[in-house]
Amino acid sequence: MKKIIIALAILLANFTVEAQIQTPQSSPKATINQTVGLTDVEIVYSRPSARGRSVVGNLIPFGKVWRTGANENTTISFSDNVIIDGKTLKKGKYSLYTIPKIESWDIIFYKTTDNWGNPEEWKEENIALKATVKPETLNKSVETFTIGISGLDNNFAYLDISWENSYAALKFEVPTQQKATANIEKALSGPGGADYFAAAQFLFQSNGDNVKALEYINKSLDMSKEKPFWYNRLKSLIQAKLGDRKGAIESAKASLTAAEAAKNQDYVKMNKDSIAEWSKN
Repeated sequence: MKKIIIALAILLANFTVEAQIQTPQSSPKATINQTVGLTDVEIVYSRPSARGRSVVGNLIPFGKVWRTGANENTTISFSDNVIIDGKTLKKGKYSLYTIPKIESWDIIFYKTTDNWGNPEEWKEENIALKATVKPETLNKSVETFTIGISGLDNNFAYLDISWENSYAALKFEVPTQQKATANIEKALSGPGGADYFAAAQFLFQSNGDNVKALEYINKSLDMSKEKPFWYNRLKSLIQAKLGDRKGAIESAKASLTAAEAAKNQDYVKMNKDSIAEWSKN
């Protein structure tokens, strides 16, 4: 029995050592992060190599859906809506599929990203956008499959796909003008309610000028149509610190009403406790 236990221990130790051994992947993973204008783009994919094989039209058959890489889904993410071929692709994460053809390539942005390779069941309703581009023939062969972003402009860029002697590029447009204009208008219009709230919160928490903090929180409430319960909660705390118990209780009651409507039990309890404490003689 003792010999069996020892043998099992040795076997387990060997398995543990083997499990810790790392070897290079045949299709190593790559991540690309690129800002185009004001839009963040991320591509995650695995990169197979040709290794003497004929690729497009052979390893990758013409007219068939290809995973556009190796292993798990190749994914692409956009932080904003983008325009491709005159159509809007909503911001988010997509798996990238292609259908190589002799005269054209279909590039497909697919909604599900948890597939290993192609989906078990291809669903047309999961196609967020499909665009067709004309491929080019490269003078120099690309050994390892490559996706990139090139031709950077403030308003657009190109999604590049290349392997062997095949190259396809898809233009996508980003909303830089709209975002920059909105940022400029916001900056020129002055601080908003959230800005005044943040300033008041900082002064209160850092034992700063609480008179100024009360001024800021009042401005944030004046600028806010909803009067969030956390705004009035902060106001009550500032008023209490300034010695205005009556005002603190009124603000806490306003916060309590809003917190109850929002079903936020944490703020409900905090306000009730504070009202009870400040109501003491």
